Amino acid sequence: MPFASLGLNEQLVQAINECGYTEPTPIQRQAIPVVLKGGDLLAGAQTGTGKTAGFGLPMLQRLGETDAKPHTNGRAPVRALVLTPTRELAAQVEDNLREYARHTPFRTLAVFGGVNINPQMKALGRKVDIVVATPGRLLDLVSQRALDLSRIEILVLDEADRMLDMGFIRDIRKILAMLPKKRQNLLFSATFSEEIKALSQDLLNNPAMIETAVRNATADTVEQAFYGVDKGRKRDLLSYLIGNNNWQQVLVFTRTKHGSNRLAKQLEQDGLPAMAIHGDKSQGARTRALKQFKDGELRVLVATDIAARGIDISELPHVVNFELPHVPADYVHRIGRTGRAGSSGRAISLVCHEEKPQFKAIEKLINKRYELEVQPGFEPGPEDRMMPAAKPAGNGRGRGGNGSPRQGAGRNGAGRSKPAAAAAPRSNKPSRPQRHARHDA
Repeated sequence: MPFASLGLNEQLVQAINECGYTEPTPIQRQAIPVVLKGGDLLAGAQTGTGKTAGFGLPMLQRLGETDAKPHTNGRAPVRALVLTPTRELAAQVEDNLREYARHTPFRTLAVFGGVNINPQMKALGRKVDIVVATPGRLLDLVSQRALDLSRIEILVLDEADRMLDMGFIRDIRKILAMLPKKRQNLLFSATFSEEIKALSQDLLNNPAMIETAVRNATADTVEQAFYGVDKGRKRDLLSYLIGNNNWQQVLVFTRTKHGSNRLAKQLEQDGLPAMAIHGDKSQGARTRALKQFKDGELRVLVATDIAARGIDISELPHVVNFELPHVPADYVHRIGRTGRAGSSGRAISLVCHEEKPQFKAIEKLINKRYELEVQPGFEPGPEDRMMPAAKPAGNGRGRGGNGSPRQGAGRNGAGRSKPAAAAAPRSNKPSRPQRHARHDA
C-alpha cells in the first residue's frame, strides 16, 4: 500500500519518498486516514512503530487545507502543538516534522529546557506554525508572553504514558486550559493505564481508537534473554559480552544517574568507548553523546530511562538492562529502542538475586516465561542460585567475536574481567559494526 493511497497530497508524498519511506507501517495506515478526517484519536502503539509520521503527515495536510487566523496584532499564530516528555524526543519529533514539511510553507520549532531560553523566544518572534515542546519550557515561554496558544488547531500528546509517569499531569492540565476549546486532539501512548484512560476521557471528544500491538507487549523483532549473575559481577559480564561478541553499538540502561556515570567510566577503563546521558548532563553534552553514538563513533551509551526517550535508531542492534527497572512497563519502553520499524534486535537483561521480584513482574506484564541463562565463567554465587533454574548460554545467541571470559572486552581485547571458569564458546564470524539508519518515522 503506497502512502498516496492514504489520501496524502503530492507534496507530502514527495517528502516521505525523499526520506526513504516506501510502505506505511500499521500505525500509519490506520492513523493517517483518521487524522485527515479531523476527528480526535486515541492510539496505542509501541515505540519505534512510526507514529510521528502517523500524526505529522496528516497534521501538515490539515493545516494546509485552511488559512491561519492571525492574532489581533497581526502576528502569525502557532497552529499546532506537540507535547513530548523529554528534550531528546522533542528534538527528534521536530526534526522529523521539518523533513516532512520540506515542500510546504510550514515552519517548525522545538522548545525544551536545559538550554538558553532566549534563542527560543527570538525564534518564536518569527513565523512558526508547529511547536514541539516539553511541558515545563512551554509554560515558561507562555508566562513570558513569548508564546500564545489561543490559536492552536491541533494538539498531540506523544508518549502520554511517559509524561504521566514523569509527573507532568499538572503541567498538562495547565496547558489544556490555555488552548481553544475547538481543536483536534491526538493522544499516543504505548500503554493504557487508568490515568491514561482518565486523561483521554477529559481530553478527547468521541475519539477513534486504534491499537497496533497488544498492550504492554514486546515487539516480535526483539530477541530477549535474561542472564543470572551476581550483582558484583554485572560490570565484568557486560564488558565480556560486548567485547567477546564484538558488539559495536550498545545502549545500556541503569536506574540512577550516578550509576550511569560510574558504569560509563568503568567501561572506558575496560577499553570500551562509552558515555553516559541523564538529566544532570547539559543538553549540549547529551546531544553530542547521542550524535557520536548514532554515527558509530561511540560504542556504548549508558542511559537512564528518561534520557533515553529520544534515542531513535532504526537498526540499533543491542539493548542491555544493566539493572532491571522498578516499574515493569519501563522494560517494554527500554527494549523498544531496538527492533524498530521491522529491524531485528536483541535485548539482554542482567538479573541478580535481589532483582528476582522485578524479573517476575516483567514476565507477568509481557505474559512470557523465561529461563535465566548463565554465561560460563560468570555463574551466580550460592545466594543467586536460589533463583529459577538457569541454563548455560548457548554460543549461537551472540553476534560473533572470539575469546574467553579471561580475554577482554575492549577494542584490543584487553578488558578487566577475569572469571576463573573455562573459556566461553567461540565463533569465527565477527559481526560488522552496525551503523545507524534513518530516524524513525
